[in-house]
Amino acid sequence: MSSRTVNCVKLGLESPGLEQPPFPGELGQQIYEQVSQEAWDSWVNDWMIKVINEYRLNMAEDKDYFALVDHMKEYFNLQAEPGESS
Repeated sequence: MSSRTVNCVKLGLESPGLEQPPFPGELGQQIYEQVSQEAWDSWVNDWMIKVINEYRLNMAEDKDYFALVDHMKEYFNLQAEPGESS
């Protein structure tokens, strides 16, 4: 478990953070800085699967991948990256 803590945007608590960004880029860094390990695990192990199944997303399709990313941002209450349209 990580010794670093974050003020988790999902849980609203100071909680142990991720060991490293979940993926490269600005969004991965934003998640690393603002999302706790507990909230990330909840997304990956439960909510992400529900979204994929509910919307019948095909992760081989770019549009479906980006739809999942949009749902993830909404789940974590993350703002759009600078220059990105909402």
